[in-house]
Amino acid sequence: MDVNIQEITAAVLSALQSQGEAISCDGDIPLGVSNRHIHLTREDCDTLFGAGYEPEPLKDLSQPGQYACKETLTIVGPSLRPIEKVRVLGPLRKASQVEISRTDSYTLKVKAPVRESGDVAGSAGITIIGPKGVVTLKEGCIIANRHIHMTPEDGVKYGVKDGDYVTVDACGERKTRFYDVQIRVSDKFRLEMHLDTDDANAAGLTGKSKVKIVKE
Repeated sequence: MDVNIQEITAAVLSALQSQGEAISCDGDIPLGVSNRHIHLTREDCDTLFGAGYEPEPLKDLSQPGQYACKETLTIVGPSLRPIEKVRVLGPLRKASQVEISRTDSYTLKVKAPVRESGDVAGSAGITIIGPKGVVTLKEGCIIANRHIHMTPEDGVKYGVKDGDYVTVDACGERKTRFYDVQIRVSDKFRLEMHLDTDDANAAGLTGKSKVKIVKE
């Protein structure tokens, strides 16, 4: 078979160039990269740290009223390979929740579903080990879905509403297009897209990156 390698190479390079040009780099939405973390109820906090214990704020997070605590815990799944120093986030919640990445799920051998934060019904179980006790959650371990926090005013600006799903372009070291990004609108939010460490690392993105909603 007579194959012209130069022609094939030129065609491939042209196609790749076109794909790159399809992704715009003039993003205006700040990006937050979320590492594995834990949200606790009052009851589970008492079990893990002792009755009446109040986690100590370490630093404020980008969303108003949310903060990282000085306290960390250990999580264990069916693999019995623990992941240590998992940060506790505050304030306390109505349901305990452990958010991990897909890579973490392989280490733990936990079948964590991709879910919106707070949607833990029927999710994976996991064990949390603290300095004063152990909590075994029957459900509550998830991989957080890709999402964008925004105010109602931002929603009007971008032409979206709470619960919508959009496509987002990101230009890190590797230009990437993210699909099925959930919009979450509240007057308690601040504009920011959240990705877990797997997604951010794969695209070469950091907390200083910005992304753009694609108008389709």
